[in-house]
Amino acid sequence: MKKADIEAEIAHLKMDYIRIQGDLDKMEAVGGSITPIERVLEKIEIELAEKKKQLNELDE
Repeated sequence: MKKADIEAEIAHLKMDYIRIQGDLDKMEAVGGSITPIERVLEKIEIELAEKKKQLNELDE
């Protein structure tokens, strides 16, 4: 995978994370269940860590 592809995926994941974080804030404000949303955010965090690791390996 090319460096530009990984950087694009990282940017996309960050945008998703921000959007979902907003959803979590809204759900929390109305007293809804936030557990499923938290799980999605955790998965994105893991994916981001993996992509950053791949990016670092390409830089070495």
